[in-house]
Amino acid sequence: LQSEYHYEYTACDSSGSRWRVAVPHTPGLCTGLPDPVRGTACSFSCKAGEFLEMQAQMCRPCAAGTYSLGTGVRFDEWDEVPHGFANVATNLEVDDGFGVVAGNCTASTWVPLGDYVASNTDECTATLMYAVSLKQSGTVTFEYIYPDSSIVFEFFVQNDQCQPTVEESRWMRTTEKGWEFHSVELSRGNNVLYWRTTAFSVWSKVPKPVLVRNIGITGVAFTSECFPCKPGTFAPTAGSTACQPCPADTFSGKGATACQPCDPDTYAGEKGHPGVPRPRAVPLVCAPEKGRDDVGSRGDLTSSGGDSVGAPHKPDTYAVKTRCPPCNPGFAKGNGRHFQPCPYGSYSNGSACLSCPAGTEPALGLEYKWWNVLPPNMETTVLSGINFEYKGIAGWEVAGDYIYTAAGASDSDFMILTLVVPGFSPPSPVLEDTESREVARITFVFETLCSVGCELYFMVGVNSRTNTPVETWTGSTGKQSYTYVVEKNATMSFTWAFQRTPYHEAGRRFTSDVAKLYSVNVTNVQGGVASFCRPCAPQPAGSCTPCSPGSAVDPGSGTCQPCPPGTYLRGHPSDGTPTCQPCGPGTHSNQLRSLCYNNCSLALALPGRMLHFEFPALGMGAGVGTGPSFTPKGLRYSHHFRLSPCGHQGRKMASCADNVTAGRGDAARVVTSYVCQSILVPPDITGARTAVSSQPVSLGDRLLGVTTSSVLDGIVSPPELFPPSHPDLPDIIFFFRSNDMTQPCSGGRATTIRLRCDPLRLGTGTLAVPSKCPEGTCDGCTFHFLWVTAEGCPRCS
Repeated sequence: LQSEYHYEYTACDSSGSRWRVAVPHTPGLCTGLPDPVRGTACSFSCKAGEFLEMQAQMCRPCAAGTYSLGTGVRFDEWDEVPHGFANVATNLEVDDGFGVVAGNCTASTWVPLGDYVASNTDECTATLMYAVSLKQSGTVTFEYIYPDSSIVFEFFVQNDQCQPTVEESRWMRTTEKGWEFHSVELSRGNNVLYWRTTAFSVWSKVPKPVLVRNIGITGVAFTSECFPCKPGTFAPTAGSTACQPCPADTFSGKGATACQPCDPDTYAGEKGHPGVPRPRAVPLVCAPEKGRDDVGSRGDLTSSGGDSVGAPHKPDTYAVKTRCPPCNPGFAKGNGRHFQPCPYGSYSNGSACLSCPAGTEPALGLEYKWWNVLPPNMETTVLSGINFEYKGIAGWEVAGDYIYTAAGASDSDFMILTLVVPGFSPPSPVLEDTESREVARITFVFETLCSVGCELYFMVGVNSRTNTPVETWTGSTGKQSYTYVVEKNATMSFTWAFQRTPYHEAGRRFTSDVAKLYSVNVTNVQGGVASFCRPCAPQPAGSCTPCSPGSAVDPGSGTCQPCPPGTYLRGHPSDGTPTCQPCGPGTHSNQLRSLCYNNCSLALALPGRMLHFEFPALGMGAGVGTGPSFTPKGLRYSHHFRLSPCGHQGRKMASCADNVTAGRGDAARVVTSYVCQSILVPPDITGARTAVSSQPVSLGDRLLGVTTSSVLDGIVSPPELFPPSHPDLPDIIFFFRSNDMTQPCSGGRATTIRLRCDPLRLGTGTLAVPSKCPEGTCDGCTFHFLWVTAEGCPRCS
């Protein structure tokens, strides 16, 4: 039967001829097949809009509702993996004798999701392959999203002898803004294309997958079939070279020759699906009445919910009378319904603007806690969770006491709210070597109410670069507050993105799942407004001036006074006013009074004697790696730590890098601190030339003190984590805290380093982590190290 086989051409011989042969769909079926016949010349090709009908070996026009590229093929529909692609998953890990059984990888393949194909997100290696024979040189192009460097993503081309056909780097760059375009030239002859991913995230968060779409290949002689038009497009005539998009308020299915009109109350949703109801957004609008600024009307405004769909409905009439909330702090009521910012030199709690008293200045910032209208420096939109393109509809709606996520067109949509701050003006200069590089901070109160596994992302962007997720909340959270410290004076964007479900399905089942934002407070905003005034150094002209580095305003005299030795300058947590704070034990202030550090020495007073220690080797820094660890799927990795706890006038000299995408010319991302950690994946796992270093984090940004006590500032260094030391010579312990605040580590990560005496270990000595906690930490928040060296012994006097 003809349905049991298909035709293919043999390879061309030296004379440029070939044969057409029948290939059974079921291997081993070799009876009843047509005899081979001589094929068309190897130089034969079909035009765009045509396909080669193999039975007659003639070019035929594509039927209406389909199209062809002639000498090219395109794969833009991924309801299933297209014919010709191989989709395999393997575990490249080998048995190193540690007795760890690798998990099953057979299901960890690329997954077709309609408009694109998504990679795996576990430690298996997923490879998508496509073999193509080109009659002339051509190109392969595709679009991709690669947001997470916890996945190694390679694209490369080999010939049929498995030899690389191009020399350029196979390591793909991470994407910064949506879909990126990639193109590689192909040689005449056989080419095998490989898209390969391996994830190695060893933290609890699952990395975001790589997405690929719109794969196009040019240089083929012909296509043996035409491609049906995608839903939402149509081809009205035979011989089409492309499909046309449906006009607004119409829809189509797959392979359509025309588009059908939508019902009046619906619009065409994702992938051309008809019948999506137009959502009715109901924002709260206050319109103060003449002579009564405190009373207004709640308006019910309805708007169109679809992108590129019809005109909005007319607003319904104003209905319910209600009392309008007050202005936001730093604003006052002006003429009409608009709120006016208070001029510089004044402040407001949301009513009238008041002048700052003498000797004070306004603490500029932004504080939003009443949501009558969307503030002018905020914008909202919806990002499709299906094709990752922006829609022209609002993702968040104001509701007086809070702002909340709208229904959206699909449960997988990302409801996006963005606040842009042009820059910051901290009350005193922020120095590179300061104890805390805090320029400003943003604090917000939020809540999520979810019936399924919704996610709320908080992301930060610098100078219009990509938003980087800094925190994620999953499921219902309850009302809570979160603070992020800004350490760079630049134009910053803060984004909240809410997704009801990550499953890529059109439609809405979880519209009651919602994220609410009650208040947002940003400090030290350039050109901001003030809700209070803070002390400053007055000038004869009546203005204020910031104190010079290392100085603070003396409350008694109102003048700038330098911080005395043994103290450093630090902003007060509540209002950012810089004050002189005492250094911790065993530390000194630097010349600029910007931080406290240890100069690689210590004087220790014991009963009846004074011991002096000098340990310059610790200032040179050292590294320590853990033994091999394994993820559930058997991926081997290790932790690597860098430590430089003292000296250098307090400058941070330990650095850890993320070099996953550095091979394509990108600079490696480097974290610099007193103690840092990165994840190392050996080169035999990833195929890279050297070990891949990823996910660097700081474990110590501030030195709290150097002491023999096991507890300092709430951080505990349990003596039982390491073998007992000499009974008459206690360990010297360094205590550090990081600036990164995460959900599990609300106070930031912390580190303790025990310095122990061993006269036989000269120089740097040895570093170790606790045997009972081989990854350096027992709780994921506090890390512990033992540094044994002769320099941990007291000097003879």
